[in-house]
Amino acid sequence: MTRPITLFTGQWADLPFEEVAALAAGWGYDGLEIACWGDHLDPWAAVEDPDYIKTRLDILAKHDLKVYAISNHLKGQAVCDDPIDERHHDILSARVWGDGEPEGVRQRAAEEMKHTARAARMLGVDTVVGFTGSSIWKYVAMFPPASEAMIAAGYRDFADRWNPILDVFDEEGVRFAHEVHPSEIAYDYWTTHAALDAIGHREAFGLNWDPSHFVWQDLDPLGFLWDFKDRIYHVDCKDAKKQVGNGRNGRLGSHLPWADPRRGWDFVSTGRGDVPWEACFRMLNTIGYDGPVSIEWEDAGMDRLLGAPEALAYVKANLFDAPTAAFDAAFSSSD
Repeated sequence: MTRPITLFTGQWADLPFEEVAALAAGWGYDGLEIACWGDHLDPWAAVEDPDYIKTRLDILAKHDLKVYAISNHLKGQAVCDDPIDERHHDILSARVWGDGEPEGVRQRAAEEMKHTARAARMLGVDTVVGFTGSSIWKYVAMFPPASEAMIAAGYRDFADRWNPILDVFDEEGVRFAHEVHPSEIAYDYWTTHAALDAIGHREAFGLNWDPSHFVWQDLDPLGFLWDFKDRIYHVDCKDAKKQVGNGRNGRLGSHLPWADPRRGWDFVSTGRGDVPWEACFRMLNTIGYDGPVSIEWEDAGMDRLLGAPEALAYVKANLFDAPTAAFDAAFSSSD
């Protein structure tokens, strides 16, 4: 198995980083996708304290783990979001939230994303995963309808706010992998095209492929991999299960909490949902993706201490490598 299998620490940020590292190592993970919240990784400390990054690397070395990507979804969300409100207060650090004045929050979130690129380079990592936020998500499926001019302004806002961040990514030799996800500037197939167009298809901006969000939107995760094969910078392995068809449950969730069976869909443990994993792994081989596959544990119906090692076992058993060049040559000449 050439591709490392990692654990995304975002759903474990209530635990100290060292405890999460010990758990992941004990289960047999190759490394971590480290979240920039909890005590796991602080981008501000990385640029302000010359000894800080060494503390992270020492913990990884102690547990024989590597870091293949870092993630800063929460601060990335605040870069473009409108409105900025109590939801953001709940997910942002005090340093970024400040006095809560919306534009100040956006500016401080943007500064943290620049620091995240710098922290990645200090760690020897070339990929940062995250969200972008969106000033126009509030117009999705709403009435009165939004005009074309309003939507175009949203993409200009995204480009104006993210191009200076991406300039720092370029300076550091780091790429941003945007997770295509509801509430972001790119949340489905066509909005991904629009987001790439808005920033001129610059190489610093690519995609984190997480098929769970495609499943519950009835999008094709395989076609997405093929069409955006040159932009797949990172892969999160998370499953989803649709719970519709009874005339009551819908796609939008009805404002119900996670794992409520009336929601219409739910995240579930890998291999138990509707993601066609074998076909997806084959497509990853076809497009030549050789980066990490990161297990993002989000099954509210299963204890994570049981589910995370179970998911690892599933992925190890099913994530097969592409055929070697020698096999291809032998197969093609077998006639």
